[in-house]
Amino acid sequence: MKLGKYSILVLAMICLAIPAMAATQVQLAVVTKPGSAQYVAAEKFAELIKERSAGDYSVKIYHSGSLGKETEILQQVQLGAIQMAIVTLGPFDTFVPEIKAIAFPFLFKDYATADRVLDGPVGREALDSLEQAGFKGLQFSENGFRNLSNNRGAIHSAKDVKGLKLRVMQSTFHKELWRTLDANPTPMGWPIYSELQQGTIDGQENPLWVFDEYKLYEVQKYLALTGHVYSVHIDIANLNWFESLPEKTQSMFMKAMRDAAIYQRAVNRAKEAEYLATLKEKGMIIDEKPDMASFRKKVAPMKEIDMYKEPNTRALLEKLLNATQ
Repeated sequence: MKLGKYSILVLAMICLAIPAMAATQVQLAVVTKPGSAQYVAAEKFAELIKERSAGDYSVKIYHSGSLGKETEILQQVQLGAIQMAIVTLGPFDTFVPEIKAIAFPFLFKDYATADRVLDGPVGREALDSLEQAGFKGLQFSENGFRNLSNNRGAIHSAKDVKGLKLRVMQSTFHKELWRTLDANPTPMGWPIYSELQQGTIDGQENPLWVFDEYKLYEVQKYLALTGHVYSVHIDIANLNWFESLPEKTQSMFMKAMRDAAIYQRAVNRAKEAEYLATLKEKGMIIDEKPDMASFRKKVAPMKEIDMYKEPNTRALLEKLLNATQ
């Protein structure tokens, strides 16, 4: 059969369209905007999946809270409405209570210790615990060490925190931590720029990249480098969806997310000195060496409060404490 020029053109267009039509799209949600730590990991993951699947899979990133706050994103992943997400640790503790053990104050002395523990057997056990809530824990990426800022006055020691109206994540652990430090914790979703600007809250606590990326230096005067909690992001998938994938594809997703997380951590850490310099330049008054002994002493009794007496939480906390030695 002889084909005319028009028929050949149509066939060529169909052939070109087939690979695009065959690609399976995976939806991945983050609450933060492009340039943020979560987005850097998500973007790298999407790049690796496209490359390693030879175009069979594509990852669509929903950013800037377009699918809701982090708790709402977790609910959507849990129900299978979306396949994947990168979410801060805090909101997970309403789904899997023991996971809050990872955020125990002053648990990790430095980044190297955090990597060794969370990339090891104890970290994998923590990720696997998420399966009880319908999540597949793929990897830990990084938010970073959290630091305290406010507009009320300089904070050097734990006693300076008393009465501070502080935005915290919607997390049982974070509320209890700041109650222990005699602050007035106020759970809020993200972002919080207008609440800080309007004086609805006195302050907040976050890693340095957040201060820079969200211009918190415009609405916060004082910063103390407390590093009180190493804050992780947990990179997850809907468990049923993930287990429905061929084993080879599951392995590809796991390895791609691990590589994306390692890449994102390196980017985050490389920029810390730059972030600090920017915050100084923008006029923040920064205490680089607060009285950390006073903070550690104040939060030490937290190990014995009710939330850590629950057997699974206690067991994970003990394993983490032993692994960090």
